[in-house]
Amino acid sequence: MEPEIVFRQTAFKHHIAEADIRWAVKTARYEELLEGFDDKYLLLGSDTRGNPIEIVYEVFGENGMYIFHAMKCRKVYLPLLKPQEE
Repeated sequence: MEPEIVFRQTAFKHHIAEADIRWAVKTARYEELLEGFDDKYLLLGSDTRGNPIEIVYEVFGENGMYIFHAMKCRKVYLPLLKPQEE
């Protein structure tokens, strides 16, 4: 089941299109609870052209996401997109 996505206006501050955010959520390569928070998550994925982007969202209900941050992925997060060595 796909999540219910609600966009805050701040999600578009860095000029990432809604379609690109939705694609990154659908094809996420990394997702984890942010340290120090109970309901804020970092999600890393790619836009519709394959460029890495970062998304921060809050959860609501059983399957909802309030997305309030989306931008080109910062260098500090790029290593999280690499396959983990076993």
